[in-house]
Amino acid sequence: MPYALVTGASKGIGLAIAEELARKKFDLILVARSEPQLQAAAERLSRQYSIQAVYYALDLAKAGAAQELFDYCQTKQYVVSVLVNNAGYGLSGVFESHSLAEHTDMMNVNMITLTQLCYLFLPQLKQQSRSYILNLGSSAAYQAIPRLSLYAASKAFVLSFSRGLHGELKGTSVSVTCVCPGSTDTDFINRAQVGEKGRKAAEQVNMTPADVAKQAVDAMLSGQVEVVTGFVNKVGKLMAWLMPKGIVEQVAGGIYQ
Repeated sequence: MPYALVTGASKGIGLAIAEELARKKFDLILVARSEPQLQAAAERLSRQYSIQAVYYALDLAKAGAAQELFDYCQTKQYVVSVLVNNAGYGLSGVFESHSLAEHTDMMNVNMITLTQLCYLFLPQLKQQSRSYILNLGSSAAYQAIPRLSLYAASKAFVLSFSRGLHGELKGTSVSVTCVCPGSTDTDFINRAQVGEKGRKAAEQVNMTPADVAKQAVDAMLSGQVEVVTGFVNKVGKLMAWLMPKGIVEQVAGGIYQ
């Protein structure tokens, strides 16, 4: 039985996506850094949905993480038909306020490991009668955001890469979808070290991980190339396209001051 591999699956949107897939009777490979959380999630999902859920604890920021995960699946003879690249995080504040190592780790998780996993698993995905790649972008992908500049750029990469790959794979068994959530009730705000103004703005439009996960999985299974979750975020995407970039960036950056 083919598996759905979900990165960043110990909590938040990743765990919610894993649960949505388990509800649809997909067997799961859960990947994240925290082994205790992964083990608890795998055991609960296996028991609750009568599926097989296995886990692999791995820091996706480290060099060679994608190859290590691919080799693990090969050794265990796990055939992957769904690849969910959910793992990712942001760093807020002026660019120089974080070390180069911190920026590099974030880029590794958000872009490099995601790209490598797509590359490594793609031949196997093409062998399935129907298979899927679901990449997690962000509403931040649609404009530059001062004080969140590198994170927004990394998500713009994910969106552009996903759309391009979707086009390349037309006519094959593989469908690529990029889901772009806005503010979600997860640990993103804390890990990104967002200030009080940004926290209050996020509270006004927060979605639950379960809501985002359902929209993401439904979009993936229906073969959509791109989905923005939430009405406010859809409007924001339209405004980012219609309005002058300088104004959009000034408004977006003001939230993170």
